[in-house]
This record gives sequence, C-alpha cells and structure tokens, in this order.
Amino acid sequence: MRFSAALGFAASVLLVFTGADTSRLHIPIQQFALGNGLRVIVSEDHSAPTYAISVTYNVGSRDERKGRTGFAHLFEHMMFQGSENVGKGEHFILVQNNGGSMNGTTTQDRTNYFEAFPSNQLDLGLFLEADRMRSLAVNESNLANQRNAVQEEKRLGEDNQAYGQVEDTLNGLAYGNFANAHSVIGSMDDLNAATVKDVQDFFRVYYAPNNAVLTIVGDVDPQLALAKVKKYFAGIPRQPAPPIPDLAEGAPTGEKRRVIEDAFAQIPRIDIGYRNVPGDTPDDWALSVLAEILGDGQSSRLYQSLVKDKRLAVQAAAFELDHRGPSLFQALAYVQPGKDVKTVEAALLAEIDRMKTEPAADWELQKARMLFKRSNVQQLRTTLSRAVAIGEDTVFYNDPELVSTAQEKIEAVTKDDIQRVAKKYLTAENRAVVVTVPKPKSSAAAAVSPAAGGGR
Repeated sequence: MRFSAALGFAASVLLVFTGADTSRLHIPIQQFALGNGLRVIVSEDHSAPTYAISVTYNVGSRDERKGRTGFAHLFEHMMFQGSENVGKGEHFILVQNNGGSMNGTTTQDRTNYFEAFPSNQLDLGLFLEADRMRSLAVNESNLANQRNAVQEEKRLGEDNQAYGQVEDTLNGLAYGNFANAHSVIGSMDDLNAATVKDVQDFFRVYYAPNNAVLTIVGDVDPQLALAKVKKYFAGIPRQPAPPIPDLAEGAPTGEKRRVIEDAFAQIPRIDIGYRNVPGDTPDDWALSVLAEILGDGQSSRLYQSLVKDKRLAVQAAAFELDHRGPSLFQALAYVQPGKDVKTVEAALLAEIDRMKTEPAADWELQKARMLFKRSNVQQLRTTLSRAVAIGEDTVFYNDPELVSTAQEKIEAVTKDDIQRVAKKYLTAENRAVVVTVPKPKSSAAAAVSPAAGGGR
C-alpha cells in the first residue's frame, strides 16, 4: 500500500505529465549533498505561492533493541520541546503565526518532521529544522513530560480503542525477528526505565545530518534553496554512521493464532497476515495488485463474496503494508452480527486461496491499475504529500524518483505474477491470525442499571 496518508495543509498544485503519453507522471527533482552528509532534494513547482519541507530521519522502531524500545516514537514528541534558539513550545507558535502547519510521524522504518508554509517563509522552515537537528533540548524535564505524553497516547490510541491491540498482536505473531515484531509506540516499562543519557545517546546517533534527507517541494528556486540549506545546516557536525539493523526472518514454521477479548469492540473482527518481501521489489508490487483485486472497494472479491452475496461480513478488505524489511500482506473482515466467526474465517481464507487458482480477469487487473493511478495522483497533489513521499522513498530505497515511476511498476505486474506470489506467500505455514471478539460483560456490571445509586 503506497501513499496511504493524505497530509495536511497545502494549496492545489500542478502535476507534470511529459512526453507523447500524457498518462506518465513526472515530478522534477534536483539532488544535492552537503559535506556533513545531509542529502537535499528540491522539487520546483510554482503553481501556488507555497512550499513544503520534510526532514526524514533514517530511524524507526526497527532500530531499537530489547529493553530500549519506544525511543524513535518518543522523539516524535521530543523534537517539539525546544532547542538552542527556539523555546519550549515555540516551534508550534512560529509555524502557526506565519501561516504554516506542521507535524511529525514515526513508523517501523523512519521518522519524519514536516512543515508547509507560504513561500516567503523558506528561511523560517529551514531555521526551525536545523536548530533542533543541531541542539535539541534533551533534559530530564522534557523527557518526563513527553514520556507521559506517549503513555497517554497509548492509552487513548490503543488500550482504550476498539481493535486497538490488533496491529501489535498481528505483527508479534507474523514476525520472529524482534526488530520487525515489536510495536512502534514501544514498551511503557522501557520508557519508564530510560535515562536522560540513554535518550541523549539515541539523539546523537540517529538525529545526525548524515542520517537524514531534507526535501523541499514547491515555489522555490533550487539554487537559492540550496544556498539557504547550506547556511542553516552545513555547520551541523556529521556523526558516525548508526548500526544497520538485521531484519532477516527465518523460514515460516506454521500458522500462529491468537484471540483477543476487546471490551470496546461491538462485533468480532478477523485479521490474517502473511509475511513476505521488502517494499519496491517485483513481488511486493505484485502483492499490492493482488490486494487491490482481493479487497479494495465494492467490486473486490472479498466484498462481493463475504459482504454482498453471503452476507457473512459487514466489511472486508486487503492490503500490502510495505516495509524496508519483510512486508506484511493483510486481509480482514468484520463479522456480521449473528454469524459464526469460524464460518467467516473459512470464507475469508477461501477467497484468499481463490487468488491462487482463479486468474485475475482483465477488468480486475485494469481496475487495480486505475485505482493505484488515482490514489497516486490524488495524494501527490499537494507539495506536502510530495515532500513526505520523496523523502521516504529516498531513505527507504535510495530512489527519490519512485513517485514518478511507481505506476510503471504496477503496470508491469501480470496475471501470472499475481498467482505466483499468492501461491508463494499466502500459505498456511506463513499465516498469522488474530481474532478479536467483544469481551463478555461481567454479571455484576450487567446487573447494575444505568440509574443505580439513585436518580430522578
């Protein structure tokens, strides 16, 4: 699944199609490198007087070790806590008071920070990112404050959310390597045990210019932008290259399964995952097309069979989650009330197996290609989403041009490719299954009426 997150503020912009074939997308890119190892990518677009900046750091949860998890995500919060020339909380104020927007995100494979501004605020965006790369305030007060913020985020986003435990549980079953298996948000016990020195060391190793890509997209002159990047970033010292994590997985050893009782779930949900190959590989593209055919939209096989015809599910979907290490193909179904969970799971598995035996129809393959093209173009319409995508593809695959060439890779996938990867990866030995069921209400709770304790 590519370009899955539409990002914030941006004006409408022009996507360039070149050559006789106007269906071919081309985003202009110029690449530079500073002496300290910072990689700089500029994409010029004067369609609107705005620009976006994204700094993508080559660090995610995959880089963490046992006993020290959650640091990558912690820094998503810490990076807004002030630096040498920016006070605590001032980053937000400066961005908002100058017509901009900003945020940061963390995944298994990277951490990024981004802003979108009017084009006359290029200096401000570069200054803010450079100041925190060079001199982030990592102290006991900020650590304690943001540790609490992360713990509250986990309570709100996972512990007290319907189906909030599914993702971490499924990853823990599907992957055997700790680097791939543990959660992005990390262990609360690990965060509680973290010292200021632990966090300072993590920042020094991973938040260095030679471990980052700076992407600028929008109404800028590339040479002027590069001159300003040098002004703000060139003096930040290079650090020794961080260790490269081992993401290798062993051969599949058989189906792994878990049942979750969820107090917030209203209906059962079935999630099935299959570990496979790194992103931007031929098999990954084929699995992405397979997922579109199997589970994207009302014409998909899962919807037509489980939702429309058999009325076993209220919703069903499939997608390929790209990673730099082994990716994860996932299919899911929300069980229709009153239907047997085992019956629904059997029907879901039958549709997955049908991808191995029944070739994609011409219309299914064409639909998958068109859905990808639409999604790609829609999510690259803004300077911000382009800056994020280009920076991510550069860190992941050393290929900033992937935003322009991804469609060609999708179109190269054949019907035979789809059946081949289905047979190779979507197997019982390689299967992880998580079944989430509503937690039964206790008899004591059920016996208490809403008006218990008195009322009018």
